[in-house]
Amino acid sequence: VQLQAYGGGLVQAGGSLRLSCAASGVTISRYVMSWFRQHPGKEREFVAVIRWRGGSTGYADSVKGRFTISRDNAKNTVYLQMNSLKPEDTAVYYCAADRFGLSVVEVTSYDYWGHGTLVTVSS
Repeated sequence: VQLQAYGGGLVQAGGSLRLSCAASGVTISRYVMSWFRQHPGKEREFVAVIRWRGGSTGYADSVKGRFTISRDNAKNTVYLQMNSLKPEDTAVYYCAADRFGLSVVEVTSYDYWGHGTLVTVSS
C-alpha cells in the first residue's frame, strides 16, 4: 500500500494550491480518506475527510469555506483544493486512509499514511 502526496510548494497569502494523493494497493472508494497537517513542533491535526459511502465531506473549522476535499475514483486519487491560503496554513500535509471511519479526526484511527508534502504560505 502506498499513498503518494504531492503538490505542495511556496505560495503567497491569498493564493491557492491543489494537493493530490495518489493511492496504490488500496481502492480509495472503499476507504475514508483524509488530509492532516503538522505544524513545526506540533502534533498532527485533522484537516478534511471524504467518506467512502456517499462521498460526504467534513472539515476542520480552521479551513472550512477555504479548502475542498474531493476524489477521483477512476484515478484512485484524492485532492485537497486550498484557496485563500494564510501563513498559518504553513505545514506538512499528509493524506491517510481509514477502513472504517469510526473516528476520523484521530490520527490513530488511520491504517495507512503517505509521506507529507510541504506547503509554505508567505505573508
